[in-house]
Amino acid sequence: MSKKLIFILIGIALLLIIYNATLIDATSPFEGESIVAVIGIVAALCAIVLLLIYWTSKKIQKSLNEEGKK
Repeated sequence: MSKKLIFILIGIALLLIIYNATLIDATSPFEGESIVAVIGIVAALCAIVLLLIYWTSKKIQKSLNEEGKK
């Protein structure tokens, strides 16, 4: 997965967070459709964390491969 694709996916996840944040009812955030929006925000945050972990692991793998070639 290329660096550009990771950034695009993170951008989509951020847009989903913003959209879901507009759907949350401030008076009762854990009732009705607001809970669906909260779950959507948590899912998008999880996706961002997983993408950042993947990106970091690719950087580590690249540095270990370069170190092994020396």
